[in-house]
Amino acid sequence: MYTIKTLPALYQELADWWPLLSSPEDYAEEAGFYQRALLAACAFIPRTLLELGSGGGNNASHLKQRFQMTLVDISPNMLRVSQELNPECEHVQDDMRKVRLGRQFDAVFIHDAIVYMASISDLTSAIETAFIHCKPGGVALFAPDCIRETFKASTSHGGHDRGNRSLRYLEWTWDPDPTDTTYIFDMVYVLREGTAEVRCVHRSPYLWSVRSR
Repeated sequence: MYTIKTLPALYQELADWWPLLSSPEDYAEEAGFYQRALLAACAFIPRTLLELGSGGGNNASHLKQRFQMTLVDISPNMLRVSQELNPECEHVQDDMRKVRLGRQFDAVFIHDAIVYMASISDLTSAIETAFIHCKPGGVALFAPDCIRETFKASTSHGGHDRGNRSLRYLEWTWDPDPTDTTYIFDMVYVLREGTAEVRCVHRSPYLWSVRSR
């Protein structure tokens, strides 16, 4: 799990490029699925939602239409991106493993940021945070990209244009040791701004967690 000092460039100096990597519009269908799951699993009608590891706020841009949201992320730069997209939401800069807000919510949501919990200790801490902040009868939803039984090596590419900026990426997911509980994720960004020369940034490979059901 990253600390505030070891975050990848995308969550630091490149954070304002996030909407060109992952556009909020692309999350509408997925966020709708999570909303239905939260409503179905809660013992009462949920109104407040805590999202841990909220990143640039793409899910929140859709879920805020149904819930009063509090967004927590370790990266202050990503929170600034989210604040521009979701000014009506509360934003808190903190670590999902240890944040304590002193109040409970009807629902707690951790999207793909849960895969940053690369150790049992980190994963346990994140789950404990969700439990502490969830009201009795409420619901906690965790949405990893995959689990051990469903992992498949893959590549993908994409990107967006916005104003005078353009971004394209190549993503490569692979597993050097299928017997353990982590896999490797490589990402290459190609960035262009105005008529400036195109530059390429490689995010160093790092471990993501993939655990059994």
